[in-house]
Amino acid sequence: MYRSLFSSALSSHWRREVLRTSLWFVPSLEVVAAIGLFIGTLAADQAAYRGEFALPGWVISGSADAARQILTTIAAAIITVVGVVFSIILVTLTLASTQFGPRMLRNFIRDRGTQVTLGTFVATFVYSVLVLVSIGTGSHGDFVPHIGVTVTIGLTVIDLAVLIYFIHHTAISIQLPQVIASIAADLAEAIKEQGGGQDRTGPENGPTTVELVNRTESSGAVLLAPVSGYVQFIKHQNLVRLATGADAVINLEHRPGHFIVRGHRFATVWPPEAAPLVRQALGRAHIIGPYRTLTQDVSFGIDQLVEIAIRALSAAVNDTFTAMTCIDWLGENLCKIVAGWHPARVHRDAQGYVRVITAEPSYDRLVQRSFEKIRQSSLGMPAVMIRELEALTRIMAETTSDGQRRVLLEQAAMIDRASERSVPEAADRADIRRRYEAILTMESRLTARGQNA
Repeated sequence: MYRSLFSSALSSHWRREVLRTSLWFVPSLEVVAAIGLFIGTLAADQAAYRGEFALPGWVISGSADAARQILTTIAAAIITVVGVVFSIILVTLTLASTQFGPRMLRNFIRDRGTQVTLGTFVATFVYSVLVLVSIGTGSHGDFVPHIGVTVTIGLTVIDLAVLIYFIHHTAISIQLPQVIASIAADLAEAIKEQGGGQDRTGPENGPTTVELVNRTESSGAVLLAPVSGYVQFIKHQNLVRLATGADAVINLEHRPGHFIVRGHRFATVWPPEAAPLVRQALGRAHIIGPYRTLTQDVSFGIDQLVEIAIRALSAAVNDTFTAMTCIDWLGENLCKIVAGWHPARVHRDAQGYVRVITAEPSYDRLVQRSFEKIRQSSLGMPAVMIRELEALTRIMAETTSDGQRRVLLEQAAMIDRASERSVPEAADRADIRRRYEAILTMESRLTARGQNA
């Protein structure tokens, strides 16, 4: 039951992510709402036109020509503002991408503030055009939708407030600390979504995972990738149902975030007789695209922070503080990973038989991705090395096993050796050495505590 809920949660997260990264979904909802509002106000205007009730005093009145002029002016002004504002924003984001990296633009596209602002302006434009079209000749003279005109002016005032908010929001969102914090927040959410896949209860029957992997490698059928691109999402439950029906085991050799090449090895199936059936459905169970996403690829969030850090450490930018900010957030998220990172590598059917074996990033690899490229780019920079060692110390405090601590010690030792080679000032090397010794002390204390327990 938990396995099914976990897979459903990831599928729901994927659908939300697809909708969130589109600039059309929220504006479409607002346009539909504007059409509904127009239908309601038009019915009220027609009732008032027939004399069923008197309009309140605050409703704007006037001739049909005056209403046309007001609505035409508002519609033209709104569509002009939309074009100018978003042209400026695109230029701003293009310039910002040179510092953040081109993959950061996708974070701005998925921003709710941008989508709501675009939708509000477009919805107001659609509403004003519909009200403009409704003006015409009726049985009692010209039909003027006074309520519709009043609502249009009210929406224009709202648009002005939204425009001010959008300018403020954009000015805040393109600041580098805010960009880094938003990426770190998305990464933390991905860790929470993906990290608990093995916390389940249920029967476990049949051969072990190691035995099945050996079978697929030795006598299984090799499946080739149907298309090229990045694996974005895998529908594990679909594959489990498929493998259960074929009484087979599917060993996936690529995880979300990996780039696959059409016609190259992609997965193996045992027994080989089930390969034709699995081959037909395997493509439908995978979503492959031109870019990576965070839905099932927690490594992508780490890579985004690392990319910003190494760009900041480049000779062209030379922004040490940005790199240290990235290290702080990487350390914070690795504390979450070390405390509860248990992705589901094996997926079983209802009877407990292994049906799908996946490739998942290990804790060791996530730590290496977080620190190795930054260490390689920070040679001769004592401040960055010290911040890395401090982050490793914080992560060390959350560890629960010798294996987890060993990976951190390896990274700390490499940083210490790099400082001996690249930092010319003895005092700076001494500062780095003190942070390294603090990690060693922390590791000894935790090991002794574990032995005593």
